[in-house]
Amino acid sequence: MKQYFSLFKRTNLFLGIAETEIESLLGCLEANERSYDKGEYIFSRGEQIMSVAMLLKGCVHIQKEDYWGNLSILNEILPGDIFGEVYACLRKELILNNAVAVKQSHILFLDMNKALTICPTACPFHGRLVKNLLSIMALKNKALTQKLEHMSQRTTREKLRSYLSEQSLKAGCSSFDISFSRQQLADFLSIDRSAMSHELCKMRDEGMISFHKNHFVLH
Repeated sequence: MKQYFSLFKRTNLFLGIAETEIESLLGCLEANERSYDKGEYIFSRGEQIMSVAMLLKGCVHIQKEDYWGNLSILNEILPGDIFGEVYACLRKELILNNAVAVKQSHILFLDMNKALTICPTACPFHGRLVKNLLSIMALKNKALTQKLEHMSQRTTREKLRSYLSEQSLKAGCSSFDISFSRQQLADFLSIDRSAMSHELCKMRDEGMISFHKNHFVLH
C-alpha cells in the first residue's frame, strides 16, 4: 500500500490529511486492494455494495447497456478518483450501472459504514474525510450537469462543440488531448460513431477544428 501514498496525498478524498493519518484511516476503513483485468466488471447492475472504490491504477468506465446491447458511457474514472460512493451510502439500493475496467486496473475498497461512523476518539482527520467525501459528491453533481448540457444539444455538431469547448476550457488552451477513443466518445455523447466521425471531418474541412487521433485544436 505504501507505493500509493504519493497518489493518496493528491486525491480529493484525502485532501488535508497527513500521511501518518492516512495510514491510520486505511486501517480504520479496512482498506483492501484488488486487481481487475481489462473488460472485467468491478460493480454490476443489480448489486448491493457496502464499500467505496478508489482507482489506484488503470482506467474504469461507468457505463450502462440497454436490452439490445447499446452502450452509453456515463463517466470515466482515473487514478485517484472514487466511485460507488452513492450506492455504498444508500446500502439497500441496487446499482443501476456497471463499472468496467477499460484496462488492467487496481482498485482500493474502503468500508463506507466505517467512513461515515466517527470513531470513539473523534479524530479530526476522520471528520475531514467525511467533509471531503461530501465535496466529491458535489463535484460529481456538477460534472453530471455539464454532461447533461452536452446531451441536451439538438444535433451531433452541437454536442461535439459543447464537449470540445468544455475540454478546451478545462485545459486552459485551444489545443488539448481527450482520453476517449472515437467509439468511447460516441458512447459518452450517445451519438452514432459514423455520424460523429462524418461531422468531425466536416468541422475540420470548414476550419473550425483540426485533430489527429485524440489531439484536438479549436480555431
